[in-house]
Amino acid sequence: MKVNVEIDCTPEEARRFLGLPDLRPMQDAVMAKVQQQMLDAVNVLSPESLLKTWMPLAPQSPEQMRDAMAAMFRMFTPGGGAGGKSGPG
Repeated sequence: MKVNVEIDCTPEEARRFLGLPDLRPMQDAVMAKVQQQMLDAVNVLSPESLLKTWMPLAPQSPEQMRDAMAAMFRMFTPGGGAGGKSGPG
């Protein structure tokens, strides 16, 4: 003998009928926290923050960067760096 029982109800109605707890408030709180963490991670991964994290001693303003680049190029040119010769030969 085969008996088929078909029940037409929503998941909410089935949860109440079976006496299961309502987890919606907890799920909403967890999802809000996950969303906030994802938004914070996006801010942390911005190019500016990555540069500051990876190179904390790097110049922060364009003028400082220009001066640092000029100083670096002077180190590699003859007579420009400390202890360098004034000319070839």
